[in-house]
Order: sequence, then structure tokens, then C-alpha cells
Amino acid sequence: METWRVVATVLLAAAGLPLVLVLMAKARDRTDRSATVAITGAVAFVALLLLGVVMLTILPGALTWVIVAVVAAALGVMMLAS
Repeated sequence: METWRVVATVLLAAAGLPLVLVLMAKARDRTDRSATVAITGAVAFVALLLLGVVMLTILPGALTWVIVAVVAAALGVMMLAS
């Protein structure tokens, strides 16, 4: 496994895990239902996990770094918009 794949996946996790928490907080603000918050968190976490595995194994380099940049930008926008 190439080093750049591991670095990109770690960066994805560093930006993705806080993004999952932000999504859960937004779901709580909108619905006030714990079931919706739990489902939102589970779906976001599983999507992040699957994306990380795909990045580690088969995605090409350019696409991997674009995904990392998009997730980091999404986190930045959501943190500033809150």
C-alpha cells in the first residue's frame, strides 16, 4: 500500500469524523428526534468508512485527493455556517 493512500485516508478521517458530528447536530436541530440523529450518524459514518476503504484500495490518486479536499471544504463551510 502506498504511503500517499494512507496519508489521504488519515486526512479524510480527520475531516470526516467531525463532519459526522456536525451532521448529527444539524439533524438534532431540525427534527429533535434521537432516532433521526442516530440514523444520520450511522449512515454518515458507514459512508465515511466505505469511502476510506475504497480510497485505500482502488481509487486513482487525483480522485482520492479531490475527495479529501471536498470533505475538508464541506467541514469548513458547515463549521462557519453554524
